[in-house]
Amino acid sequence: MNRILAAMLAAASCATMAQAQVGPSAPVAQDAPVYTLDQAVSAAGGSAPAAEAATAGIDAARAGRTVAGLRPNPVVQGQVENVIGSGPYRGVRSAETTVGFAIPIELGGKRGARVAVANAQLSRAEIQAAIIAADVRLQVTQLYVEAVAADRRVMTARDQARIASDALRAASVRVQAGRASPLEQQRADVARINADANVERQLRLAEAARANLARRIGRPIDGLLDDTLLDRLPDVNVYGPLAPVNTTGTLALAAANADFSIAEAGVRLARANRVPDLNVGPSIRRLEATNDMAAVFSVSIPIPVFNNGRAAIAQATAQRTQADAQRRVTALDIEQAITDAQAQAANAATTARAASGPALAAAQEAARIARIGYREGKFGQLELLDAERTLAETRVAAIDALANYQNARAQVERLTARAPNGGNQ
Repeated sequence: MNRILAAMLAAASCATMAQAQVGPSAPVAQDAPVYTLDQAVSAAGGSAPAAEAATAGIDAARAGRTVAGLRPNPVVQGQVENVIGSGPYRGVRSAETTVGFAIPIELGGKRGARVAVANAQLSRAEIQAAIIAADVRLQVTQLYVEAVAADRRVMTARDQARIASDALRAASVRVQAGRASPLEQQRADVARINADANVERQLRLAEAARANLARRIGRPIDGLLDDTLLDRLPDVNVYGPLAPVNTTGTLALAAANADFSIAEAGVRLARANRVPDLNVGPSIRRLEATNDMAAVFSVSIPIPVFNNGRAAIAQATAQRTQADAQRRVTALDIEQAITDAQAQAANAATTARAASGPALAAAQEAARIARIGYREGKFGQLELLDAERTLAETRVAAIDALANYQNARAQVERLTARAPNGGNQ
């Protein structure tokens, strides 16, 4: 009788396993090409609205640098004197008409100061584009990891449903043979119903995860996802004692340095604006009374009485001090964030290695022994159900731990991402 029962269970196990692997609910064909994480990141980088905004920001900064290097436009001016008066100036008989133009001459290095501000703003725009690209990579990585983990949860749920169906058949055989109470069959049926319902739930979550990933990358996912991504754990000795953090060249610190460079260039521009500009230009004057022509040369310079530029310099200096303080705060914050992220990644790696290794192996062995003992009448159904429940929970915990490590590793890579040109400002 035991041999017949074992044969029935083996045949049912093979059939349900094959159905779980190539069932109609599979999202893509099993022979489809693997759609890698790098492909997803590349697709998202080209379709993300944030990346488009960053590109437009760089274009605007380059145009601003061109504008900053332009010289002031000349001014055409004209005037008519000695008209509509009294005596000999009645009417326009004594009119003097002057036509000419004035050329503004910038002094104090204003043009160079404006260009320096524009260059600093362009560098900041390029760093912002790198920040957005790093953020997009982090977001896509997290969505990709979640989609892979969701697919693996579906496989686990299907396997648990297969095991529950096998347990139900075993309980039915035991009840029909008079070796067990009908209550065992009812318990097994409840476990099978719950397992099937869990498959449906996990399928919906997997579809949602794939839809979110496809929405982020701006295209449908044609192939299988790289399931091996979750299993890429570091060596045991990779995460030892935390090393000192070097934030030089990171995106966050480069952005703070760029803000300081803009503020510093603003101080130079404010100082240059204190120097008054000259307006010079030749003109031609026509004397109506004698019909003669004469040349006129004009020079004008503003008198800094009400606005001498000191307030603008004080404002720019305060902004530079603020940017310098913010730069130091950013350095401290990024050091703390990297330290915390590295610790979380190390802990996640330890948890993932244990959950997917010894803990999972022990749970699988316990469930195997419980199945054999239940078929041979050595263990009761409650022991079997408890072992199967422990195995299911351990498998899900292993998937969660592997996904948590991959997300933690991606977070570390985001925080330590290097700025373009090394972040030197």
